[in-house]
Amino acid sequence: MRIRNIVPFAVAVLAAGLPSVAHAYVGPGAGLSLAAAFWAILVAVGTIVGFTLLWPIRRLLRRRGARASQRTQAGADGRSAADGEARS
Repeated sequence: MRIRNIVPFAVAVLAAGLPSVAHAYVGPGAGLSLAAAFWAILVAVGTIVGFTLLWPIRRLLRRRGARASQRTQAGADGRSAADGEARS
């Protein structure tokens, strides 16, 4: 008995989902606009993902660079640890 109730409902849903005739002209400008919007969204999402994945790597490299810079600046004053004098 339940199948008898489902069949008309399924037919109605399928009929409503079928495309009908479009009584309008869609020009090439609309297609180009759709393609441009799609590519813009795709590039934006790709940029977000790229920066999110690369951010920890960039941070690590900057920390390493800062540590190396501190080490070279500590010995850049020209003083020798042995004599305590400035070199000429």
